[in-house]
Amino acid sequence: MIVQRIGNQGIRLGTLFGAAGRAHPAARLTIDHDLDLVPGIREFTMSELQRMVEDLSARLWAAGLRPGSTVVLYKSDNFDLTLLACACARIGVVPVLLSPKLAPETAFTLVRRLERPFLLSDPRTLAGPDLQGVSDHCAGVLTVGPWREGTDLKALVGCAPVDEVHVSPDEPLFITHTSGTTGIPKLAVHTRRTMQSRYRPQSLMARLVRRRETIAIHVSFVHSRVFTALPIAVRHGHDVVLLRDDRPEVVAELFARTRPGLVEAHPNTFKSWEVLADDERAPLAGVRVFSSTFDAVHPRTVETMLAASRRKRAVYVQMYGQSEVGPIAWQVYTRRRGMPEGRNVGRPFLGSTAVRVSPYRGARPGPDSPGWIDVRSDGRIVTYHGEHERWQEQLHDGWWRMGDLGYLDRRGCLHLLDREIDQVDGVTSTLAVEDLLLRRLPEVDELVVVALADGPAVVLVTRDGEAIDERRWETATSDLPALRRVEVSLDEMPVTSTTKVRRRALVETLGKR
Repeated sequence: MIVQRIGNQGIRLGTLFGAAGRAHPAARLTIDHDLDLVPGIREFTMSELQRMVEDLSARLWAAGLRPGSTVVLYKSDNFDLTLLACACARIGVVPVLLSPKLAPETAFTLVRRLERPFLLSDPRTLAGPDLQGVSDHCAGVLTVGPWREGTDLKALVGCAPVDEVHVSPDEPLFITHTSGTTGIPKLAVHTRRTMQSRYRPQSLMARLVRRRETIAIHVSFVHSRVFTALPIAVRHGHDVVLLRDDRPEVVAELFARTRPGLVEAHPNTFKSWEVLADDERAPLAGVRVFSSTFDAVHPRTVETMLAASRRKRAVYVQMYGQSEVGPIAWQVYTRRRGMPEGRNVGRPFLGSTAVRVSPYRGARPGPDSPGWIDVRSDGRIVTYHGEHERWQEQLHDGWWRMGDLGYLDRRGCLHLLDREIDQVDGVTSTLAVEDLLLRRLPEVDELVVVALADGPAVVLVTRDGEAIDERRWETATSDLPALRRVEVSLDEMPVTSTTKVRRRALVETLGKR
């Protein structure tokens, strides 16, 4: 798309913090946890972060990695995962970023799809029984801390500096994995050019808040989104707070102290933060912009966030997209307007992305007969590693099929109704039903509509663990299709690295009861 292509030489993660430090020497980045590789420091200047990236790249080089090498990063959840990816980019190494939330057996399956990669992990992760024998499939093992085999990166101090390696913007930059909600995740290959294409339409986001305001980000350290959200923030000179811990009580204290003006998080994370609206410290009072990407966000969450802000022109920016293509459409909500209809995810980015809706099961797309959502963006991944045929199956006349169902209204706004694989017979839109029930039942913390063996069901978790009063339930569902209620604990809800409920896994678990 034209705006994404103008002067696109590819994003440069290896020198990201150096460029930010030269332009904005006073900017700081704060984390809420200790790094595994450099413990004891939680606040950094951009120049200090660049020196860390350069040091890590020197350690990786000393451990034997070279341009074109592939290294799987599968270790404890930590911001040094992101820094290691930047260090890899600096010397032309391709990191494969696996979420710490992936089950070890799933991670091992993905390692076997690669051609003799290096593995970078930590002793605690490697000690698990499901990773026994993983080193036999790897060219070498790097660890953060001493282990019975491999190279301990923490012990590699004082390594000789390594010059930046320049790589074609169309060569692989890093590999992430899909959510795995439909089975074993796929390995998505990103390039410098595709990531810069994603950066372009979103870069105006940081300009919605004043430069002196802090941007807080809670995004998986191995998700492709962090490699656009973080560059946008630091390139515009903002102080940044990166969160690993999303527990409301921890976030309330941190936000009350740092007072961010823009907060980016996963939609389900914002849902868990709804309780912050009633916190006496008013941790969300100074937020001018709330932003979430990819997964569906519910009206109750949007309106609760906006009501918690005391800024006059607070907005919630929803971006709809997918890991494989990046953000495609966006919608801005205000306190006055609220979010009257949760399924409207907005319009494409002008000059950057495009959307069409194709017939599904032969019916003309509309509110009662959603069609396939197809998109175009230069931010699209270039392949699924080892499964190029599956990648090609998603292309239809040059359009990428999202796997989602919806329709375009007369104003050109896209309405997202369901993922095709999550459809439930007799329910036009599971997401729309979830929108309604979450609004009608504020005591519910999490809720999904799924198809069980005995019919449609609502699986839910209440905030206080108490069962919902039967009369309240009947009132809330009186105008909806017949839905059986299944109440579970939050721990019984399997989620992805972006906190999205893994519906198929949930159905399988409930089927074994």
